Amino acid sequence: MSKNNLILVVDDDTDLVEMMAMKLESKKFRVAKAYDGVEAMARIKEERPALIILDVMMPRKDGYTLCNELKTSEEYKGIVVVLLTAVTDAISSTNYTHMGGKTTLADDYVPKPVDMDKLVEIVQDSL
Repeated sequence: MSKNNLILVVDDDTDLVEMMAMKLESKKFRVAKAYDGVEAMARIKEERPALIILDVMMPRKDGYTLCNELKTSEEYKGIVVVLLTAVTDAISSTNYTHMGGKTTLADDYVPKPVDMDKLVEIVQDSL
């Protein structure tokens, strides 16, 4: 595990953010929280996390947009980004697409509903 073990959890579902934070903290990770892409960017500038768990469908700025901004930035491209997505279940009712997911520069993906043990495994393997 890297020395900077700060994980930023970003999702507009506050209960899910709390659940993921509790699981990660139980594994000795430090956790910061944000509830949309705009708030996430502010937290990234403040604290520079080692890894971001980033929901796709959020208000103000979606996860695809934020991920691509980070991965094309010299300053932030080294931050590991794991996208959370329920897009496969909502494909008929959303404008988020599989192609958006395939063209994004995320390091990994976790489907919703989130398997917390799998999430921890991905985080540990990524740091």
